[in-house]
Amino acid sequence: MATHRAAVLGSPVAHSLSPLLHRTGYAATGLRDWTYDAHEVRAGGLADFLVGLGPQWRGLSLTMPLKEESLLLATECTPLALQVGAGNTLVRRPDDGWLADNTDVAGVRGALCAAHEGGEHPARATIIGSGATARAVLAALDQIGITEVTFVVRDQVRESTLAQAHDHGMTVSTRRFSDPVADWADAQLMVSTTPPGAADTVAIALAQRPAPLGQVVLDCVYADWPTSLATISEQRGARVLSGVEMLVHQAAAQFRMMTGVEPPLEAMTEAGRAALEPAAS
Repeated sequence: MATHRAAVLGSPVAHSLSPLLHRTGYAATGLRDWTYDAHEVRAGGLADFLVGLGPQWRGLSLTMPLKEESLLLATECTPLALQVGAGNTLVRRPDDGWLADNTDVAGVRGALCAAHEGGEHPARATIIGSGATARAVLAALDQIGITEVTFVVRDQVRESTLAQAHDHGMTVSTRRFSDPVADWADAQLMVSTTPPGAADTVAIALAQRPAPLGQVVLDCVYADWPTSLATISEQRGARVLSGVEMLVHQAAAQFRMMTGVEPPLEAMTEAGRAALEPAAS
């Protein structure tokens, strides 16, 4: 019987790659007394789920719609989780309480740092969307030295996201999906934080504009891959990163926090990429 348990919670959660990634980590590091499962938990249901957990539960990964809810229920929140306004990780404290943290930031930073290995990060970036994922992206961009951000949104940038960008000291501009792409398409770094299909109109507009040399495009989606944005960005000559790169790095950070063991990043990355191959073929 497992002496340590962990799981991913959310709704929907059946598509989550987190069980695969964490179990791969357990197998590669010899953690035979750990299990990791997936549980469907809808909005408002996190409190009841936490009440029923025994001491063998060491950590929880949280997807939508529980990330904001976790901050209200945690015994302690890290400054980063509070800054982003979302916690995607709950780790059991010695007093049996829960610490809320956000490893989505580490996920974005890890994916981008791997893409820029050996080179300097640009100072300017474009972010498509302005929701919870965009706030995690903002924090990661601040950590790697981005000072200028253009938000591309359907209507208005969310106030909380705009406030966070200003807190980072970033220079901010806003463009709508319907605006010409010339003002933001040439950023050396572009990150899409929208759901699958939501940025299709933007992708179509980008198709006629070649990517600048060395442009990196991170699409935080990993289901329904490749997206139109990913396909067109690759055709434009950009280096495209899928959301699985971000997911692996954030899962690795969770693995370290929950187990105290250094995550086997290479094995987790291979497992994550392999899981997407049938969808991409």
